[in-house]
Amino acid sequence: MAPTKLSTHNANAFVDQFDTFLFDCDGVLWRGPTVIDGVPETLAMLRSKGKRLIFVTNNSSTSRSDYVHKFTKLGIQASVDEIFSSAYATAVYLHDVAKFDTAKKAYVIGGNGLRHELEAVGIATLGKSDTQNISPATLDEIVPSADIGAVVCGLDYDISYRKLATAHVNLANNPDCLFIATNDDRTLPGGKHMYPGSGSLLSVLTHSTQRTPLVMGKPNPTMLECVIQKCALDPPRTCMVGDRLDTDILFGISGGLSTLCVLTGVASEADILAPDAPQATFYTTSLSDLDKSHM
Repeated sequence: MAPTKLSTHNANAFVDQFDTFLFDCDGVLWRGPTVIDGVPETLAMLRSKGKRLIFVTNNSSTSRSDYVHKFTKLGIQASVDEIFSSAYATAVYLHDVAKFDTAKKAYVIGGNGLRHELEAVGIATLGKSDTQNISPATLDEIVPSADIGAVVCGLDYDISYRKLATAHVNLANNPDCLFIATNDDRTLPGGKHMYPGSGSLLSVLTHSTQRTPLVMGKPNPTMLECVIQKCALDPPRTCMVGDRLDTDILFGISGGLSTLCVLTGVASEADILAPDAPQATFYTTSLSDLDKSHM
């Protein structure tokens, strides 16, 4: 069934269908450092109607507390409990689902946001300082460790051969070592160009170890399962709002949610209406279209 385009005639009925809205952030709420016009007012309108708002992002580099600062700076109300990043989903999964042995440590390829979320649930991390150069003569320094119970891979702006080699030897030599990826995004938008994303770094380890990680971020179902468990969602009364068909919209579809695709980010109207694309339930020009004062 083709997506339904929202208008002044059906926006209120659309909002009334749902108790909870899940939002992607970049491309839906903001673009880079700039809030999208009308978004703070639209989110305030949804709150005034008693709707629950949850912000779901594949970004693993930023902690939820740092995200709150960004939301506040952009004039958007949000609390830590309303933010569900792939870093937090990873921490929830390891602590609540996998029952990770906290006597062991997680070797992290990733940023401070990911480390913060893991350490907040009592999981010690390793790898932050592994940026020193390595050579064939010093490869023997890198050995498996019985202390490492998981390798967690996210976006790491300080990636090094030492980090990749340490992750590899632990995964290759210990089948009980968990292999978790925060997300498998192939590219990362930034400035005027696209850059390698977490999935591109991850591909080094999947190729070298021949192991398949559990991927937490959208569109994979594990993250939604964590959100449903933590937030007690009712899927038929929940709508996923995003700008990317292959992550946000597919994430919602896979979880049995209704979906709304906005045109302020990656997807164009032609992309949304393509018959072979993941089929959003609804689409609209901007999130602010939900607030009739902006239509």
